[in-house]
Amino acid sequence: MPVDHYENFPVASFLLPRRLVPAVEAIYAFARSADDLADEGDATPPERLASLQVYEQALACIARGENVADPMFARLAGVIAQFELPMQPFHDLLSAFRQDVTVTRYASYDDLLDYCARSANPVGLLMLCLYKQADADNVRDSNAICSALQLINFLQDVAIDQQKERIYLPLEDLARFAVSPAALERPEAHGKWSALMRFEVARARALMLGGAPLAMRLRGRIGWELRLVVQGGLRILELIEEVNYDVFRRRPKLEKRDWLIIFWRALRMSKKSLAQAAQTKPIFPPSHLV
Repeated sequence: MPVDHYENFPVASFLLPRRLVPAVEAIYAFARSADDLADEGDATPPERLASLQVYEQALACIARGENVADPMFARLAGVIAQFELPMQPFHDLLSAFRQDVTVTRYASYDDLLDYCARSANPVGLLMLCLYKQADADNVRDSNAICSALQLINFLQDVAIDQQKERIYLPLEDLARFAVSPAALERPEAHGKWSALMRFEVARARALMLGGAPLAMRLRGRIGWELRLVVQGGLRILELIEEVNYDVFRRRPKLEKRDWLIIFWRALRMSKKSLAQAAQTKPIFPPSHLV
């Protein structure tokens, strides 16, 4: 599942049908390169936004059926035409990348979910479109899985994002648990921080489990791909818990042993096991904060 820093995009997985590999690679090249424009290098914010606007113009050309000279966009245009992909997910991704340039804090959980709806959910929608499985129920559950993956990535990368002067934890939650943004500069876990992260982990897990039935509904390779994605995300949450939420000293990531656990759980995954997981690890809200 994870590929470099763009961790919510399943690229050329061994479960991906060979016929879809070129399409996924074309979509990934667009998303990855645009993400890099927004987030990498030494460009100024206006320069980053100008570069992303060039991408918008290229998408407009594709939508009008015009030829585009850039090989990456030419290949993307072919994929969009071949699979009759909607254009909006690509515009949504660019919208999220522009937001990365201009927004470094999120006041509320709803604000963060709005960002996820454009930074992560379009990936799932495009994958469903490639498999011709994009009905309303599937898209709803895919959105939950993709947003959960994005939130999990934020929980992994609190320290990394802090170094970039970004906070992807809702400020309303920091205030609720009496954790100041300045506390993120000190790499030490304490009671208030652990309580905050326990809540965030539980909420991300609930969101993931809410969308997980999609992996049981879809047949064939896409269903197995999703089972691995779901179990991978859930495993990362467990690793965050195992380090007592101290993601400052050690960024939880999947090792070989974890992948063995993920494959085993994917094989045993069922509606019953998902229901049991939801019951055993619910979101608390702490009684003294309600």
